[in-house]
Amino acid sequence: MADIDISSIAANRGIPTDHIPVNVVPAKEGDIIRLGPITCRVMEDGSRTDNRIGVAEFTLPPNTKGPPAHWHEMHDEIFVTTAGTVRFHLPNPDSSQPEKLVDCAVGDLCTVPIRAPHTFSNPFDVEAKFINTYTPAFYINYFKMMGEMLEVGEAMTPAKNIQAMANFATIPVKPSGPK
Repeated sequence: MADIDISSIAANRGIPTDHIPVNVVPAKEGDIIRLGPITCRVMEDGSRTDNRIGVAEFTLPPNTKGPPAHWHEMHDEIFVTTAGTVRFHLPNPDSSQPEKLVDCAVGDLCTVPIRAPHTFSNPFDVEAKFINTYTPAFYINYFKMMGEMLEVGEAMTPAKNIQAMANFATIPVKPSGPK
């Protein structure tokens, strides 16, 4: 294979690459948002990626419910479990049938495309954590809004959650299963 002079490739395309900063968020830093018992640590809010991606870490105490089941009109999500086990609830399109439950252990990844109904919880006796990505990143502002809606120590309610969701192209889903 012939040697290629890579130093000239970007220069010949006129693409500036010498002043693009790389951002590192140390393990104990980031913007902390309290969502009732759940902690959200925003690690990338999209401001450094032209809103192409946002990243947050969530900490779920033992026996914690997540948000009401919902789907997104405008962004995809990825969840990677980093501690404990996160339970994903996947409502059945036939609301008379039970939802599907999927337990994701450390290292497991769950991809949630646009229009895929879902929610999550930690019904277990140990703390759980996951890294969550959003493409595009604007959905990070949903968590910021929810944090502002809650007084310190105040509980998150499904009504408050749905109120905030409505501002970010997120649609609540009717629960699955027999009534």
